[in-house]
Amino acid sequence: MKNWKFLVAVCAIVLATNTLSAQANLLNAKIPEEIGVKTAEQLAADNDKPLPYGYIDDRDILWSKVVWEYVDLNEKINLPFYYPVDTNNISSSRRSLYDTLLRGIKNGEIVDVYDDSYFENKLTMKDINGRLSRVDTSDAGFELLNEGSELTDEYIDRIDLTAGEIAGLKIKGVWYFDKRQGELKYRLLGIAPVAPDVNFMEDDSQDALIELFWVWYPGVRNITHDMKVFNNKNSAFPLSYDHLLNARRFVASIYREENIYGNRDVSQYIKGNALFQVLEADRLKENIRNKELDMWNY
Repeated sequence: MKNWKFLVAVCAIVLATNTLSAQANLLNAKIPEEIGVKTAEQLAADNDKPLPYGYIDDRDILWSKVVWEYVDLNEKINLPFYYPVDTNNISSSRRSLYDTLLRGIKNGEIVDVYDDSYFENKLTMKDINGRLSRVDTSDAGFELLNEGSELTDEYIDRIDLTAGEIAGLKIKGVWYFDKRQGELKYRLLGIAPVAPDVNFMEDDSQDALIELFWVWYPGVRNITHDMKVFNNKNSAFPLSYDHLLNARRFVASIYREENIYGNRDVSQYIKGNALFQVLEADRLKENIRNKELDMWNY
């Protein structure tokens, strides 16, 4: 009996060690450039792709509700989406969700970028850059221009929005009851980083947040799957952003649901009372959660 337990323990250790070395090639690397580089055989064996969504026929949807939620990046459980904010002193394989999306847009890997959550008006890279940076002439520069002198770079003020200024994420998704599976499910449709307006960042009286851009999420799953998130419990098995988002491993509050009043926000019919707005968001969430139980009542 003791020999059997010892054999099982040894097999488990060897399997875990092989997984660790195959994942990052850290223990086999002879030079730093080989860290994280897998052979073609390892890549074929991994088959590391996001789990595809199953086909859902419209006739199988017994009930559905589209909701908009806000993910506050100040919440502790939401910090994996926020960090790292300093990309100079960390590996290129680790980026915040905002940096991951922005890099995909700049590289041309993400093309479905829109102005709002209804995904009708596409944004160009020029439109996005206008929301991420501001170029202005300093007061000394205006004096120089008034004197008729040529303006140089030292008189140009440039403010760039960084990952550290991202305050939260807005997500749009649909809850639906699949009558074939007999359960309530969620499908993420879009995601948008939220930050202060770059044109008023130096104004302390302006604290309003704006949506920088909306990304159609089903089209970017390969990118969010490739970017891994640090796992505090076991760094040998990092998670992906795709896993965190689809598994809803975050805290969010509903700020809008589709309704007869033009999909108005909670803040539009409950004004000036943050506590009542939070209670209303909890009520909307509870109504959705109870739908699955109500389907089984006769």
